[in-house]
Amino acid sequence: MGLPRRLGHEETAGLVDHLGELRTRLIVILVALAAGFAIAYGFHHQLLDWLNQPLPAGRRKPVTFGVAEPFMTSLKVSLYAGFALALPVVLWQLWAYLAPAFRKGTERALLGFVAFASLLFAVGVGFGYTVALPAAVRFLTSYDAQSYNIQIRASSYYSFALLSLLAVGLVFELPIFVLALVRLGITSAAKLRRNRRIGYAAMAALAVALPGVDPVTTAFEMVPLMLLFECSIWLSVAFERRWQTRALLDLNPATPLTGR
Repeated sequence: MGLPRRLGHEETAGLVDHLGELRTRLIVILVALAAGFAIAYGFHHQLLDWLNQPLPAGRRKPVTFGVAEPFMTSLKVSLYAGFALALPVVLWQLWAYLAPAFRKGTERALLGFVAFASLLFAVGVGFGYTVALPAAVRFLTSYDAQSYNIQIRASSYYSFALLSLLAVGLVFELPIFVLALVRLGITSAAKLRRNRRIGYAAMAALAVALPGVDPVTTAFEMVPLMLLFECSIWLSVAFERRWQTRALLDLNPATPLTGR
């Protein structure tokens, strides 16, 4: 079975053709997920060491309390990492399947948004790993230490670490979400600027709702949300002007770019 062929923008296809393409792309996605999991499992010792680094010195070997827990925990971490490795292939297959539904001129813009979103997510995960996660772990593992014999359980810690990194990565996707709302006409740059205070209150509520049971993680999610929301407003101003100019040119190609 070869790689799925992408349909052209003006190419007509029946239901059977669409279903056949969808089936082939799903098979490619499953193969990519299996390959990502196999690679991640082959390096799961390094992955566990990497996740253990934010733990305090002397506690970088979490404990397990069950016969199957070491195997199941390593399997879970490998599944998460395998999905992350396969994510570019998954996104590309989804994009290739949906691309014919968009106008031909929008392909480059959509690919730019996908690349920008991937970059923001990677920056968010890096920020979470180097700043937010170590601070949260230090706070939680030292809280009332005089009253508890604090043991760090492997399954609980890795779930907490992975969810925290995912949450911070998603937080950094805020500019993409805001730009999408502006592009769809649900809101506008002017409305965002007028309702800036309401937006900040919404960002604070979102930070509280995100994964993270401690105030440190919440604070490290709230601060980037505030900054990213402000950046989103100014990005919306720039992109909205560009979109309005392009729409004007599409309606009247003879309109000069310098016309006011």
